[in-house]
Amino acid sequence: MKKLVCLGLVAALVVSLAACGSSNTKSTESKATESAAASESSADQAEAASGLKIALVMSGAANDQGWNQTAYEGTQKACEKYGCELAYTENVSTADIAAVFADYAGSGYDIVIGHGYEFGDPALEVAATYPDTKFICTEADAAADNVASYVMACEQTAYVEGIIAASMTKSGKIGAIGPIPGDSLVKIINGYEDGAKTINPDIDVQTAWTNSFVDTQLAQEAAKAMIENGADVIKHCANACGNGAMSAAVDANIWCQGDSYDQSSLAPNNILDSAIYNLDVVLDKAIESVVEGSFSGDVYNLGMADGAVEVLLSDNLPDDVKATAEQAIEQIKSGEVEVVRDYTLRD
Repeated sequence: MKKLVCLGLVAALVVSLAACGSSNTKSTESKATESAAASESSADQAEAASGLKIALVMSGAANDQGWNQTAYEGTQKACEKYGCELAYTENVSTADIAAVFADYAGSGYDIVIGHGYEFGDPALEVAATYPDTKFICTEADAAADNVASYVMACEQTAYVEGIIAASMTKSGKIGAIGPIPGDSLVKIINGYEDGAKTINPDIDVQTAWTNSFVDTQLAQEAAKAMIENGADVIKHCANACGNGAMSAAVDANIWCQGDSYDQSSLAPNNILDSAIYNLDVVLDKAIESVVEGSFSGDVYNLGMADGAVEVLLSDNLPDDVKATAEQAIEQIKSGEVEVVRDYTLRD
């Protein structure tokens, strides 16, 4: 369990760090003095949130430069804003989710967040035993009196990335690599293919599933196989595992596309774009609902128009491709283009 305490709305932060026993356990505490210029409404929110204990549970590392790091930083930001205490546990296997949830709920945490579709069913299971704890899941479809899910329209970013890939390939072959084929990942791979086919209906979109969120070697091997089969653009949505796919693209000197976070530092000369998932926006909405007393168990959908997802375009893109991508982004935001959310595992 890792713990971060963020108290108050800040003009200055005093941060202290302390390590706990487990290899997956660290403790961070930050205390803040209230700004004299804080608004009355902000002060009221801080007072309402004061003492709230929030736990974040993740499938991978909090510093993975991708899916989990964006959740950690987003939750941390919300806790600083509302003056909450944050604990987190990383590298949690699917089999252990319910036990970790129950441990936090039994320890008196007010909000427990599970980051990923696989946290939905365990949240429903544990929530029934701990009705006073609010459970929030990202990318799940779980809902109950004390369970809410926030789903990002990641298929929208994938659609734009497909347009970019199809515009940049010379071979007419592109590759997409995912981890475990759950709904939140399948919709990304399908959105990518759909976007690519708006540019070239006959494009060859090769897909692979590593069945791991963290094994970079598996994604690297999958990408190498695609490259040997002629793919010259590789996109991943495979969490930390996907970093291996980007490494393979760099080694082969072909184009690649990042996911969840600005991954340009992993392949500065080869990256075309990064799909950005703004978990600070998503989790701020979720935590604010508890702070304000408006929490309601439901499934909430947020997309580009809400600022929940976006595509960060690289300077490696030619001007004409960048213009095409920007036009698609604006059309999605306005509703002129509706990206179909397809959970069907395609052949």
